[in-house]
This record gives sequence, structure tokens and C-alpha cells, in this order.
Amino acid sequence: MGKQRLALWLAQSVLCEGPRDGAEPCGSCQPCKLVLTLSHPDVHWIVPVEVARKGADADKQVDLAEAALAEEMAARREQPLYQAASGLVSHGIASARLLSRQLRLTPAMARHKLFLVGDAERLAVQRANPEAANALLKALEEPPADTVIVLTSSEPEALLPTILSRVVRIRVGRLPDSVVTQFVQRELGVTEQRVLEQRVVSSEGSIGRLLAEGTNRAAGSAVEAMLTAARRTPADRYALALGQPPFQARGAFTALLDDLLERLRTDARAGRETQAVVAAMARVLDARELAQGNVNPQLLAAVLVEDLWSTA
Repeated sequence: MGKQRLALWLAQSVLCEGPRDGAEPCGSCQPCKLVLTLSHPDVHWIVPVEVARKGADADKQVDLAEAALAEEMAARREQPLYQAASGLVSHGIASARLLSRQLRLTPAMARHKLFLVGDAERLAVQRANPEAANALLKALEEPPADTVIVLTSSEPEALLPTILSRVVRIRVGRLPDSVVTQFVQRELGVTEQRVLEQRVVSSEGSIGRLLAEGTNRAAGSAVEAMLTAARRTPADRYALALGQPPFQARGAFTALLDDLLERLRTDARAGRETQAVVAAMARVLDARELAQGNVNPQLLAAVLVEDLWSTA
């Protein structure tokens, strides 16, 4: 719906130094441009990330979270039409500690600094160990005078009640069909009228839903290819493994494992050969942990499809 885009607009509104018409940022001054390119030193966009080395000490974990966020922002500069975060990532305690560290900094360029906490509901996964949510809560209770904090969430009711009680809530409505139509035509290159109408209707007024549809279709095909290879001959299994990029396991390959895990969870909920599905899930989780250490994806895929074949 554009929640995080709205958050960036609010950051521009606070930091704009150009000629303005009321609260509207000018969009052309240096601060406005730096905000849009995700380069302003006083705008900190905190999104769910996965820290690679879970065994590191607390300070190292914060450094790793900072590096992971920098990597994600670089990816979003390269491709502004970014996909939704994987369902397995969250705002961990390392990210919360990083936010607390940055809150203490003096603004570098402006009179204010802004923190945009995207997908804030991802704090909810830590209810049993609520350190991350409590760290954010403390920041909301006693923010520095020079600080503005914006949370965005598609599931606000999943936030802790104590957090909800300390924020001003703004509901972002669905986009008009005319806006979605223009986006589909201009950004996705869809011109055939029937397909165009189908995409607009299925979006339900959400650009993010449109982008997720494309990702889900591609992810579904990749998962199906892996499961199919696991049921076939050793040659098929090795062909699939060799088809993986031999580098950067912490990327598309990890996303593939996440999608495969979600597929297996769906099968488990449906009661399909539960014992075999649970065993397959354990194999995928093992592979995913190794992928976080950047083990060669081809080797991981070769072992995984063989393991999936043995549990089938």
C-alpha cells in the first residue's frame, strides 16, 4: 500500500531544507534527494534481517546486524521494487541494540534523526523472549528530543499493546485502481487488456501484493523443481544441484530454502505423510543453517535433494 514509502516521505518532510508549500517536502533539495536514495546519514531504516553468526558475542551481533542492514539498503537502492522480507527473518535483539546505539548519536547533517522501523510486527515473534520488543519500547517511552520514530506494519494488532499505546496510528488505505493500472503498465510492462484487468483486480489495491504474486510464482516453480528432482534419478538430482549458482548462498538460495520450508509446513498442516514431511523439514533447516555460513549452494543442493529422496 506504500506504508514505507509514506515513512520516507515523512522523513523528507522533517529534513527538507528547500522552498515548501506547507508540510509538503520540496523533493529537490539535497536532504530530500538523500532520503530518496537511502543515503541520508540521519535516516536509519531498520528492516527485518537475519544475522549470519548466531554464536557471536553481543557486540559482534550488533555489528553483524548493522552490516546486514547496510547490505539490504544497498539492494534496495539497486532495485527499489523490493520484495517482502522472508517469513523467517525478524527484528532481533541485535537490531534493537543497534537502534539503541544509534539513538544516542548526534545528528550528522540535520537537526533531527529519523528511525523507520519497517514490518514492526516482526517483533512479535520474540514474545517468549521479549528483549527486542522491550528495547524498542524503551526507545518509544523516552526518545531523544532530536529523534522521530516511525513504525510501519501490515499487522498492527500483532504489536505489543504497550507499543501500540505509545504511537499515533495512521491507516493507509488501498490504492485506486487507476494508480495500480498505471503501475502495471509502466513498471511491469503489461499491456494486454485482459491480463491487465486480472492483475489490477488481484492486487486489491496493493502494489506489494502484485510484486509478491510474481515472486510466489517463481518461488513455487523453483520449489517444485527441487521436489521433482528429489523423486527422480541421481542424474536429475545432480543436474538440479549443478544448476544452482555456485556462490552467495545467503541470497536467492536461502530464499529458495525458505520457500521449500513453507511448502513442507503446508503439507504438514494438511496431514500429508507427517513423519516424512517433518524429517524433510529438519533436512531443510540443516541446509539453511549451512547456507548462512555461505557454504557452496551446489553442494548444499546436492546433499539436500539426496536427503529429500531418502525421506520420501
